[in-house]
Amino acid sequence: CSASANKPVLTLFTKKQCPLCDEAKEVLEPYKRRFILQEVDITLPDNWVWYDKYKYDIPVFHLNGKFLMKHQVDIQKFEDQLMKLELQNN
Repeated sequence: CSASANKPVLTLFTKKQCPLCDEAKEVLEPYKRRFILQEVDITLPDNWVWYDKYKYDIPVFHLNGKFLMKHQVDIQKFEDQLMKLELQNN
């Protein structure tokens, strides 16, 4: 089964020492089998574009490359979007 190939990618824009990011990851823990988490450290030199864009807003989440939410997890919005993507993939 190549289910993991179809899993949505949740990108977390973060940096070291980000308590809000840690909190957000805890909230998402029950869903982790349904998506691939990709973390982007905005303080790394290669990620300066994201740093300029999100330095005052992390955590910021993109789902499959599209902006989803920032500051904290909106679990209803996340579930709705995740469900939509899962239905598209099946």
